[in-house]
Amino acid sequence: MEINGIAHSMLTVGDFATARAFYSQLLPFLGLSPVLDSADTYYCVGGRTALGIRASEQPGSANRFDQNRSGLHHLCFRLRQREDVDELHHFLQGIGARIVHPPQEDGWAPGYYSVLFEDPEGIRLEANFVPGRGLLS
Repeated sequence: MEINGIAHSMLTVGDFATARAFYSQLLPFLGLSPVLDSADTYYCVGGRTALGIRASEQPGSANRFDQNRSGLHHLCFRLRQREDVDELHHFLQGIGARIVHPPQEDGWAPGYYSVLFEDPEGIRLEANFVPGRGLLS
């Protein structure tokens, strides 16, 4: 047996309204379309990817993401071109996202080029481009 990718990821957020405002800009910019938009869930699909956010049962600013606790470390989107990383960085600046590191080459793979940023909850998100087939082709 061999899986065919990851079907979807769901992120739980303490401040749903603020997170929804962020993701409703980011995900369509990345080519994902909303298929569910309710009072407690925002879910988008596109590019063989699905990502959603849902409201926490413990809402509030005290319930923020901590990258160093058990669970999610960060989520990375794979982009098709190096220039897409730069374009996303410019977009993120325009919506006031917190940039952890601007576009740069990293040593993860030859030509690995990425931007690292955070959503309003502090959840770390990355977008990268790796030339050629890469390890995930």
